[in-house]
Amino acid sequence: MAAFPALDALKSEARALRADAAARGRPVTQSAALEQVARRHGARDWNTAAALARRNAPETPVLVGQRVRGRFLGQPFAGEVLGLERQGSHWKVSLRFDAPVDVVEFDSFSNFRRQVSAVIGADGVSPARRSDGVPHLVLVP
Repeated sequence: MAAFPALDALKSEARALRADAAARGRPVTQSAALEQVARRHGARDWNTAAALARRNAPETPVLVGQRVRGRFLGQPFAGEVLGLERQGSHWKVSLRFDAPVDVVEFDSFSNFRRQVSAVIGADGVSPARRSDGVPHLVLVP
């Protein structure tokens, strides 16, 4: 069997199938659309398709409770992963720093952060960037 599509792709396909059927005057339920999509991809039913899609999902870049280090808004840190949530092809990670990190580079004032959340890719680098091109968060292996 070829690589199974991602769960998000399967759900999007089901929504498109449902919208197309409704446009033709033959609406179908979401569950019926999911079952049809599953059969199109060679799965017995939606539960099987969802399990196959999850099995092929990429591994997480970090684990909850893992000690990490890196740079947040250009400032070095060490800390612990408090939470991790899948968001499409990215991950929302919540971190608690060992020591507060000053996220402002101006000499006239400071803003210390002890806990932050940011979105990262599978490589541990945030797709969001500062105006100078530096990623918001970079986790170092």
